[in-house]
Amino acid sequence: GEVFVPDDGSETDLDLGHYERFVRITTGQHSNFTTGRIYESVIARERRGDYLGATVQVIPHITDEMKRCIRRGAGDADVCFVEIGGTVGDIESLPFLEAIRQMGVELGRERVAFVHLTLVPYIATSSEIKTKPTQHSVKELRSIGIQPDILVCRSELPLPEEQRRKIALFTNVQEKAVISAYDMDDLYKIPQVLHEQGFDEIICRQLRLDVPKADLAEWQQVVDAKVNPESEVNIAMVGKYVDFRDSYISLAEALLHAGIHTRTRVNIHYVESQDVEVNGINQLRQFDAILVPGGFGDRGIEGKIQAVRYARENNVPYLGSCLGLQVAVSEYARHVAGLDGAQSTEFDRQTPHPVVALITEWQTADGMTEVRSEASDMGGTMRLGGQQIQLQPDSMVQRIYAQDEIRERHRHRYEVNNNYRERLSKAGLHFSGLSADDLVEMVELPDHPWFVASQFHPEFTSNPRDGHPLFSGFISAARDYAAGEAPSGQKASA
Repeated sequence: GEVFVPDDGSETDLDLGHYERFVRITTGQHSNFTTGRIYESVIARERRGDYLGATVQVIPHITDEMKRCIRRGAGDADVCFVEIGGTVGDIESLPFLEAIRQMGVELGRERVAFVHLTLVPYIATSSEIKTKPTQHSVKELRSIGIQPDILVCRSELPLPEEQRRKIALFTNVQEKAVISAYDMDDLYKIPQVLHEQGFDEIICRQLRLDVPKADLAEWQQVVDAKVNPESEVNIAMVGKYVDFRDSYISLAEALLHAGIHTRTRVNIHYVESQDVEVNGINQLRQFDAILVPGGFGDRGIEGKIQAVRYARENNVPYLGSCLGLQVAVSEYARHVAGLDGAQSTEFDRQTPHPVVALITEWQTADGMTEVRSEASDMGGTMRLGGQQIQLQPDSMVQRIYAQDEIRERHRHRYEVNNNYRERLSKAGLHFSGLSADDLVEMVELPDHPWFVASQFHPEFTSNPRDGHPLFSGFISAARDYAAGEAPSGQKASA
C-alpha cells in the first residue's frame, strides 16, 4: 500500500495517515516501529556492550526495548494510544502483547485500558451471528495475562443485545463495554456511532480522566456535507498502481475532503496510464478534471504525459502531485518549448533534454546539506518530509493558499533541472513555488483556467475537518468545468 510520510520525513505505514486525518495530530518516526527496528536496536546495544555480556533474550531485552519505544513515542502527551497489528495468537505479535501486559502491571490498571478489536462474522445463508471467534480470541489474550476492558466487535450488522450479553458473559467484560462496530456506508460516521454507545466515556472512566463531554459538532458537519452534496464531479486519476487502490489512499481521501468542503460529490475514476498509451486519450473526455499522482519507474510514463497534454490543450483542470509535476514539465518542454525528446533521466538516461534529473545535493529543513548519487541506495536517499516553500507573488497558488510561505511534505529523488528553468519560463511555464535552496516546488500555467502541479505531496496534510486549499481549489475548478464555466478555483474554500 501507500508509504505515508509524516512531517519529520520518516517513511511509515499508511495507518498513521488515518490517525493524522482523524485526530489532527502530527506523527513521526517514533509513532511507528516494527519487529525489525526493535531487533536491530537490541542487537546494536548488545554489540556496544550495554548488556555487559548477558545473554540477549526476548524477555526481558526485546520487551524492554518495546516499552522504551512506547514511552518515547508518548513523549509528554496525556494519553498514548498504542495499536498492535496482527492477530492474537500470531507468533509475530506475541512479544508486543507481552510488552503491553508488563506495562499494565508497571503503570497500574487505573492508567491502562486494554481495548480488543474482534470479528463477529455474520453467516448470511443461515442468518446467524457467530460469537465463537470473539470468545476464542479473548481466551487467547487472557491466556497470556491480558484481560480486555473493552471489546470492539467488527461485524456486518449491528450486534443484537442477546449476542452482546453472550459475549460479555463468556469474556468477563462488562456488557456496556461490548461495542458494536458494524459496517457503515461512510467512514466518517464511525466517531458518532462509537460515541452513542459510550465508548469514549468508558475509556475516560477507566483512565480516571476528568474531561468535558465530547463535542462532535465538526464531525456532524463533515457527515452532513458529504451526504448532502450540491454538485457532482468525475475525476480521472491517471496512475500506474490503480489495481491496488491503497497506493493512492491519501490522495483519494484528500479529494473526498475537498468534496466535503465544497459540498461536491467526488467520483474518482482510476485510469491505468498504460491504457492511455495503448488506447489514446479518448477515455479521458468524460471527466471533469485530471490528476496525475506520484510513482516510480518508467512503466506508463508516456500515458501520463499524454494525459497532461490533453488537460493542457483542452483547458481541463489539472493537478499533478510529485511525479505529476515532473511529467507536466516534460510534456511542456516537448510540445511547447520545442525541446524534442525532453524527459527525466530516471526514465531515459540518454535524453537530449534532461529537464528532470537527479540532483547530488540539497538542503534539509534544518539547514543541513545531504548528498546522493546514482550509486546511492534507493532507501533513505530521497528528499523526505516537510519543508518550507516560498510562493511567488500574484501566482494562482499564492491566491489558493492565501499565504506567501507554506510547508508541505516530500518523498522523491529527482528534481526539475534548474538549467532549463529560464528556457521553460520564456515558453510560458510559471515556476510559482520554490524551496529555500531554489528547487522547483510548484508550476502553473497562467493562460490555463486551472493547471497546477507540485513536487511535494499535498495529500499528506489534508484531513476531513480542515480539508486542503489545493484540493478544494481543484474540485472547485472541476465543478466549474462540469457546469461549462471558466474555472474559478483561484480562491479555494477551506
